[in-house]
Amino acid sequence: MSEDRYHINIFKPNGDFQKTEVGYIWMILAIWATATYGFQILLKIVQRNPQGESFLTDMNFLGFPFHYWFTGQFLIILFIGLCIWFNVMIDNLEDRMGKGDI
Repeated sequence: MSEDRYHINIFKPNGDFQKTEVGYIWMILAIWATATYGFQILLKIVQRNPQGESFLTDMNFLGFPFHYWFTGQFLIILFIGLCIWFNVMIDNLEDRMGKGDI
């Protein structure tokens, strides 16, 4: 067997299975990056003063300042949820393409 057969390039996937899988990976990464970096950029855009105060830092959620809860807890929950969602999508893809039976 050739080693090239098992080589995966995320920028040039081969075949329908790899193209779909790489599409899922890019989608998950886009969601993660938007949630992580987009919120930090939003905090910077809406700040009222150099100390970073804004309506996002004034709001409370579950007893915590919203910006703290979002960054410290929601992003962890989102990461776990994205991992589960990715695995479900890959399992469904393997079932559709007949690759789940090893």
